[in-house]
Amino acid sequence: MDELDGNAIGGMLEEIFGVDMTTAIGTCANCGATGPVAEVVVYLHAPGTIARCRACAAVLMVVVRRRQARCVDLRGMAALVPGAAR
Repeated sequence: MDELDGNAIGGMLEEIFGVDMTTAIGTCANCGATGPVAEVVVYLHAPGTIARCRACAAVLMVVVRRRQARCVDLRGMAALVPGAAR
């Protein structure tokens, strides 16, 4: 699978959240690493879109399309702050 960064899902996340989420600061629930969503590791061709922590490879976010809706699982994020600066 090809590994991309969080910028690859910027448009999709803006559709879902209504704001640019690539600058949002996320905190990994597994290891506590923090950083912008633009720096997560993204896999587009998994079952759905998968975003993983760059530090520990834990799954941070899963986005799947079900009929006309996108379903978002953020269980891997301890925190997600839109538009935040580190």
